[in-house]
Amino acid sequence: QLQLVESGGGLVQPGGSLRLSCTASGFTLDDYAIGWFRQAPGKEREGVACISRDDSYTYYAHSLKGRFTISRDNAENTVHLQMNSLKPEDTAVYTCAARWNYCTGYLSPFEYGYWGQGTQVTVSS
Repeated sequence: QLQLVESGGGLVQPGGSLRLSCTASGFTLDDYAIGWFRQAPGKEREGVACISRDDSYTYYAHSLKGRFTISRDNAENTVHLQMNSLKPEDTAVYTCAARWNYCTGYLSPFEYGYWGQGTQVTVSS
């Protein structure tokens, strides 16, 4: 059974950092692109970043580029999302998703077939 599990969320002060992890079970991430998405209360889900199967492509939401970094650790079957200089508007449930092979810069959730349950990130003083 293919499963994705997110971890690393929590409460952080503005300006702080968090590293989210997306760990796969039941399959290896080597052949999959992984995307991170987020959804704040009352807002639509939006794409945050994605990384292709061989790390050849990474894409970021334009507004987040420079603060967020996506990376892959195949040995741990995990993809990380490093989030720096966090702002209150980054507060959301962050969810990772998988799709075969490569991702695109559209960061559309409709391109992904496997989803985790999400982890809450709250940025507040």
